[in-house]
Amino acid sequence: MSKIRTGRVGEQIKKELSQLIQSGLKDPRVGFVTVTGVDVTNDLSQAKVYLSVFGDEEQKSDSLKAIEKANGFLRSELGKAIRLRHTPELIFKIDESVAYGSHIEKLLGEIGKTE
Repeated sequence: MSKIRTGRVGEQIKKELSQLIQSGLKDPRVGFVTVTGVDVTNDLSQAKVYLSVFGDEEQKSDSLKAIEKANGFLRSELGKAIRLRHTPELIFKIDESVAYGSHIEKLLGEIGKTE
């Protein structure tokens, strides 16, 4: 039963944070950011938020720094949108799975050309 609730809370956090980052943040360092996933602990005290940032490494680090700086704002707005007793602590991480997937796709394409 707990897994179902953490999954639903994670999806709701993902939806709300996506809207907040796109419309609520006015920091020019935040580029094209997509929330790809949220992992919530069983006691709902922490949420790891995985972000995909379009751009080079400098733009990724700038966007991550800007979002981490706005952590308090995002958490308070999230608390207003989602009615929980305690709003989870947000931990932001860059999601490398998209880049890894495209790298594997490129390697598979090269293998297909050599045969």
